[in-house]
Amino acid sequence: MNEQPAARRNVAGPGSRSKRGRIHRAIPSWRETFLGAPAWGLAMAFSAWYALWLREHDATFHLQSILLLYALGGLVAWPLSLFGGRCMAEGRSIETRFAAYLLCLIAGTIGLTGLLFALDYRLFYSQWHATTGSRIWFYQALFTSASAFYQFLVLGIRLYLPLGALALVLASLGLARRQ
Repeated sequence: MNEQPAARRNVAGPGSRSKRGRIHRAIPSWRETFLGAPAWGLAMAFSAWYALWLREHDATFHLQSILLLYALGGLVAWPLSLFGGRCMAEGRSIETRFAAYLLCLIAGTIGLTGLLFALDYRLFYSQWHATTGSRIWFYQALFTSASAFYQFLVLGIRLYLPLGALALVLASLGLARRQ
């Protein structure tokens, strides 16, 4: 018989799962991606529209651009957030799964929407920046993008309230129960 030494035995037991298997199981299916991502993107765009409407700013000049930004941010964030939540939530209690999905959906949606905002901001201000590739250009690009992301955090997060928070809780509950 081939007996493993005590130091090399699998401490977690035969039911433990490898990291590669966990990552593979965390990848969202095509159905979850192609149905969930547009729904999440529309929910975030509707949340932004409703927040602007509540503040009587729904007739703003850039309404279509704002709604497109929030929709694209939600669309891109859904599969990445779902993957992250599943990686963190596998084999855990429902409360932990809920917290994992909540955290990943918040970080993913705000982070990716803020990144898209920063890219658009950077694109606009790049016409006044130094030549591409220089050290000054690098600093300008870095600080312009960082200030744009900060501006989104300060001014843009409020457009997720109140409907975005409700959608977040409902989606997190649904995802936590399904697993």
